[in-house]
Amino acid sequence: MTTKSLLTETPAASPSPEDVVRVSEMLGRMRILIGRRIIGRTAIANIAPGLEISHLDVLDVMRRIEGEVTVGAIAEAMRIDPSRGSRLVADLVTRGILRRDASQADGRRSLVVRTEFGDSLLAEIRAVKRTLLARVLEGWPEDELHTFSVLFEKFVSSYEEVFVTAEKSAEGELAETTQPMP
Repeated sequence: MTTKSLLTETPAASPSPEDVVRVSEMLGRMRILIGRRIIGRTAIANIAPGLEISHLDVLDVMRRIEGEVTVGAIAEAMRIDPSRGSRLVADLVTRGILRRDASQADGRRSLVVRTEFGDSLLAEIRAVKRTLLARVLEGWPEDELHTFSVLFEKFVSSYEEVFVTAEKSAEGELAETTQPMP
């Protein structure tokens, strides 16, 4: 499945055009807010001036990586070039936020682990983010907030699934076209 085929496939249950337009418009507004990284920038300004937003991204994706956390796994999860991932990790190691450990499975592999300082920094940054989000959600009725949180998680998970599947399919198609002829 390629990005082009994503645009031509018809979903099993088609949403109303009005709902698609509303979600699309809200995503555009949200993208601007996310693009400015308001929450992350506020957290950095309050907790760790000098860090970059991409440093927070490294700490965040490390929590979601299953298995051993390596520079390559971080780069893949962030969808960045491995050399960029390596530079980010090296900077965080220099700052004492991360450290490198040897893999128990393969001593030649270098794992990336948060230090105590890194754990406390991440906890503080997450607390600032949650406080800011709580302010945004303040006054919402409990049932609406619960419904929104469940549906938003479902939406983001579906979004990730569609595009991860498309990326993997595109990689497979590329690999097929670059195979040598027998």
